[in-house]
This record gives sequence, structure tokens and C-alpha cells, in this order.
Amino acid sequence: MDLKEQVRELRLQGRSPKEIARALKVSPSVVAPLVRAIAEESAGTTGEAEVVGCWINVGWSEGLGLDRAHGWVDEAPESGVGGMVSVLVARRHSWDRLQACGFLADVYCMGVKNAIGPDVINDRDLLRFREYFFGEYPGWQEAPIELARELVFGSIDYARTLGFEPDAQFGAGSDLLGKWEGGSSVTFGLLGKPYYVQGPGDDPAKVLRTLRRTLSDDEFGYSR
Repeated sequence: MDLKEQVRELRLQGRSPKEIARALKVSPSVVAPLVRAIAEESAGTTGEAEVVGCWINVGWSEGLGLDRAHGWVDEAPESGVGGMVSVLVARRHSWDRLQACGFLADVYCMGVKNAIGPDVINDRDLLRFREYFFGEYPGWQEAPIELARELVFGSIDYARTLGFEPDAQFGAGSDLLGKWEGGSSVTFGLLGKPYYVQGPGDDPAKVLRTLRRTLSDDEFGYSR
């Protein structure tokens, strides 16, 4: 394997240019132009910036219906955190900077409730942000960008059928997820049924009024 392919493989593992240089025992000045070239190739092929990393909380699949043909894996499906799914995506911004955004999706009812970013940061800041972002979960795992896209955009489409719109900040970072064609293969709701769990800052009476505009009380569930 030539040096460029070695660099490409390490970039896909989320390594920074400095970490790659150390791992390959070469100067950072040798690695830097290869990292730039790989990022440009990725953007030229897909029309989108290179995905540096995509992560999701463990327990993300709890209560959802999934198309098993995709081979998506939840590393800890019984974590007890079902319903609230956090997704973090980082793409290449420049050879030494990333653009990152985090999304909190209520996949049982209200869709995207919060978005943090997008922010332009370096590799070290991304690691710190990832620890903070998933700090309230039992853990996190790497995820295909396709899964992240389906969970975030798909939950929004589902929530809109119930009368809810995504957080106003969502649009600023939505491009990091890639182009959405619609038609998610995920079945949202708790076992296919809308289920509202009250969160900080919610107006539960307003949420229930919204649900009752389109559903009868036996067509959804909720807990305080």
C-alpha cells in the first residue's frame, strides 16, 4: 500500500494529520498535502465534503422498526435511552479544520428538538465535543452517514405528520448530513405508535393539543 492510501485509511479512522504523521513515521509536511488531496478527491466525487466522522448514541434503535437489509447495528440496544437519539457529524472544512454539528432527535414523536452547530473546529476540539455531546448516554458508536441521515430527516418527516416542526437551528447544519431523498426505511414512534416523553423546556399541554388535532387519545401514548 502506497503512502497516500495509508493516509486515506487512517483518515477514515478519524486520525488527525499529526496522528497520521506519527503513525507512519513521516513529517507532518509530507502528510498535509496528501490529506488535502484526499479531501479534494472526496468532494469532487460526491459533490460533498469528506465525512471525517459520524457517531450516534448506543441504544438508538430501541422501539424503532428497522429494515434489516441495511445491516445497521446498535451496539447496546437495551440501554434504556430509547426515543431520544443524538447524532454527531463532522466533515472536512479545510485540510486542518472540520465542520461539525450535533442533532438531538425525538424519534418517537417531535423530531429534531435541538441542534448544536455547525462549528468550525480542529481535530482535538472534535474529540472534546464528542465526549460532551454524548456525556449523558451509556456510550456512543460510529455510524454510517446514511443511518444518521435517515434518523434525523426521517424523524422530521414523521414529526410533521403529527404537527411538529424541527428546531429553528436545524437548517444551519443540515447540509452536513448530505442530500435527503425522502422515504426513510426506519419506522418511527415507539413500536410504530407516537409516544411523547416530556423533556426540559417542553410545554406538555401544547404538545398534547397538537397530537390531539390529528390523533385520538388511544392512537398515541405519553409519559411525564
